[in-house]
Amino acid sequence: MVKRIVSGVQPSGKLTIGNYLGAIKSFVKLQDEYEGAEFFFFVADLHAITVTQDRLKLRQSIREVAAMYIACGLDPDKVNIFIQSEVPAHNQLGYIMESTAYIGEMERMTQYKDKRQRQVEGIKTSLLTYPALMAADILLYDANLVPIGDDQDQHLELTRMVGERFNNQYGNTFEIPKAYYNKDVVRIMSLADPLKKMSKSDEIERSFILLDDEPNRIKNKIGSAVTDSDTKIYFDKENKPGISNLLSIYAGFSDKSVEEIEKLYENKSYQEFKSDLGNLIVDYLKPIQERYKEILNSKYLDEVLDRGRDRAIIISNRKLEKVYHKVGLGRKK
Repeated sequence: MVKRIVSGVQPSGKLTIGNYLGAIKSFVKLQDEYEGAEFFFFVADLHAITVTQDRLKLRQSIREVAAMYIACGLDPDKVNIFIQSEVPAHNQLGYIMESTAYIGEMERMTQYKDKRQRQVEGIKTSLLTYPALMAADILLYDANLVPIGDDQDQHLELTRMVGERFNNQYGNTFEIPKAYYNKDVVRIMSLADPLKKMSKSDEIERSFILLDDEPNRIKNKIGSAVTDSDTKIYFDKENKPGISNLLSIYAGFSDKSVEEIEKLYENKSYQEFKSDLGNLIVDYLKPIQERYKEILNSKYLDEVLDRGRDRAIIISNRKLEKVYHKVGLGRKK
């Protein structure tokens, strides 16, 4: 039986529809599917500082992500929502995981290689070691399932490896987690360059849609999305990546299959398809945006985060105390 499910989202800017369709929508589905399980969904602010952040913008983004969690459907009566840095055991166990993993294992991480190539300034040590902190985020709570996308396989495998290595060295300590793949989730690509993943840090603003974008802005971004010179609407990721990406977005917001959407627009133009998709996204996001505005600066949000933090501290401190005892840190109690 599933006992605990853990995941987090970085507050490195406002959330996009890619974050929603690729992660948060799955979180909401999980909370309804696994009754009796305990959920820990956090704002991964420690992971955000692997690159330089503006202090005030970061603090605002932390709050915005937490508020959007709730606005998108996460129920604080069913799940624990908290801020990673407010639970000290995360970075404390993160160091233990650094002392369990090896440099070569860190350097092989694909995301590290990609980010390193894009870095203009010097590379921070945390960019190399953040998979160790990610492992701690999961292992702290004895998570049985971790919802991930196909681009996060490598990180979960590292988590499993260091967890098993620690267990072999010090005795059974950590639950070794399994991946949860939502078969309906697809990776949402950039609207300006459908060959790369949609990212809120993209310099081209029309390449992504924010969850709190105004209706006209959403429609304009969909209208200007890169497609191709063909006139047929069908899914072909290799030859028609732009239209294929828009079909995936349509499927995510309509709960229709790609095949059903293809039939629906069999003899229709790109313009009509884009117009309908823009309206679909606007209508879908309207109640989310209204709820988000209600709770962003509310006392209720702070109460939710306080409650989630307190529960996370209780569970994580128990695990950390056990780990410290097995490693031989501190004084014997």
